[in-house]
Amino acid sequence: MTTSVEERPVKSLVPVRMDKMPWSRFHWMVIFGLGTAWILDGLEIQIVAAAGYAKDLDMNSTEVGATATVYLIGQVVGALFFGRLTDKLGRKKLFIITLAVYLLGSGIAGFAPNMWFLWIFRFVAGAGIGGEYSAINSAIDELMPGKYRGRVDLAINGTYWAGAVLGSLGSSFLLDTDRFAENIGWRIAFFIGPVLGLIIIFLRRHIPESPRWLVTHGQGEEAERIVSGIEQSVRENGKEPPHLDESQAWWIKAHEGVTFRQLRYVFLELYPTRTVLGLTLMITQSFLYNAIFFTSSLVLQNFYGKTPASAALYFFPFAIGNLLGPLILGRFFDTVGRRKMIGGSYSIAAAVLFVSSLLFQADLLSAGTHTALWCLSFFFASAGASAGYLTVSEIFPLEVRGQAISYFFSIAQIFGAVGPLIFGALIGEGTDRGPLFWGYVGASIIMLIGGLVAFKFGVDAEGKALEDIAPPLSTYDENGNQLTKLPV
Repeated sequence: MTTSVEERPVKSLVPVRMDKMPWSRFHWMVIFGLGTAWILDGLEIQIVAAAGYAKDLDMNSTEVGATATVYLIGQVVGALFFGRLTDKLGRKKLFIITLAVYLLGSGIAGFAPNMWFLWIFRFVAGAGIGGEYSAINSAIDELMPGKYRGRVDLAINGTYWAGAVLGSLGSSFLLDTDRFAENIGWRIAFFIGPVLGLIIIFLRRHIPESPRWLVTHGQGEEAERIVSGIEQSVRENGKEPPHLDESQAWWIKAHEGVTFRQLRYVFLELYPTRTVLGLTLMITQSFLYNAIFFTSSLVLQNFYGKTPASAALYFFPFAIGNLLGPLILGRFFDTVGRRKMIGGSYSIAAAVLFVSSLLFQADLLSAGTHTALWCLSFFFASAGASAGYLTVSEIFPLEVRGQAISYFFSIAQIFGAVGPLIFGALIGEGTDRGPLFWGYVGASIIMLIGGLVAFKFGVDAEGKALEDIAPPLSTYDENGNQLTKLPV
C-alpha cells in the first residue's frame, strides 16, 4: 500500500469512476456493513429508556433520566473527537474503531455493579455511536454512485427507527420478570447491540477505504487498486463500467488535513450559506424530534388517561411511520430534487403538526387519532431529518466532511436536549392544554423555518458527483493553480 504524499498535483479519474459506477454487490455490502449504525443508536435509546436497571442499581427517576443524558453527552464528545480523526486518518480506520468503542462500552455496561459504573460505560457507548455518525456518513457518500446517493442515505438514516422497534421489543421481553430475574433481564438487553455489532464488524472488514479519501492523501495506487476491484465485481454482475474521457479527470494534490483556522474559513467564509442551511436543518429536526418523541408518552398518560404500559404500545405505529418515510420518499430526493423535497418534507410536517395542535386544543382528538397525526407528520419529518445528514455530508469538501457532520450533529444535539425539558414543563400535570398547545405551535413554526431555509438556500445536489457539489480543497487546475485558496 502506497503511503507517500504526492508533491505535485496528479491527474485522477477515481472520483468520476466512483460516481458513475453501476450498482453492484459491492454497494449492497456497503449498505449492510455500514448502514447499521443508526439501528444500533435506535436500539440503545430504547434500551436505556426501558430503565430496567433502576431498581437493581437503586436509582431514582432523576438518575435514570441522567443515564440517557450521559449517553447523549458521550455522543457529542465522540462525534467531535472521532469526526476530526475521520478526516485525518481515513474512513475505514474510524468506522472500525468507533464500532469497537461502542461494543466495549455497551457490553461492559451490562456488568455494571452500581450507577457510576453504568454511567461511565454508557458514556463510552455513546462516544462510539457519535463517532459512527461522522465516519459512516462520510464513507457511504464517498462510496455510493451519485445517482443513488440520496435514497441510500435516507434509507440508512431512517433505520434508526428499526433499531428503536427492535430495542423496544427486546426490552419488553427481557424485562418481563415472569421470564427473567429483575437483575438479569436488563443486563441481557445491553448485549443485544454488541451481538449485532460483532456481525457488523465482520462485514466491515471487507469494506475498503474510500478511494476518494486515498487520492487526496497521496495514496493513488491503492485507490486505483480498490476502484479496479469494484469495477471487476460490476463486470461479474454482467454490467460494464462507463468509459470515461480524460477530460473528466481531476487534478489532485495530497492534503494532510486542515487547521482550525482553515476549517473556520471553509464554514464561515467559503460556504457561509451552506453552513446556515446545514445548521438550520439539523437544529430544527433535532428540537422537534426530541421535544415530541421523548414526551409523547407523557401526553398520552396525562391528557388521554393511558397507563405507562398502554402508552408504550403507541410507540410502534409512531416508529413505523418514521421508518417508512425515508424508505418511501427517498427516491424522490434523487429525482424531484433535494431542495424541493427537503423544503417540502419540513413544511408538510410543520403543517400537519399545526393542525394536530388546533385539534388537541379543541379536545377533538383521542389517543389513537393524536398518534395517527404524529405518524403522518413524522412520516415527512423523518425523511427531511434524514436528508439533513445527507445535506451536511455532501455540501462540504471531502477534507472536512467528517468534521462538518460532527460539528453540526453536536450543535443540533445541544438544541435537541432543550426540547424535552421545555415540553415536559408545558405538559405539567395535564390539567391545562393551553401551554402545550402553544408549544406545538412553536414547534410547527420552528420546523417551517427549516423548510423555508431549505427552499431558499438548498443545494441542488441530486445526481451530481460530490466533487461537483463541493470541489476538494486539494484540487488544482491543469496549470497547477489551487482552485480553493486556504489561509495559511
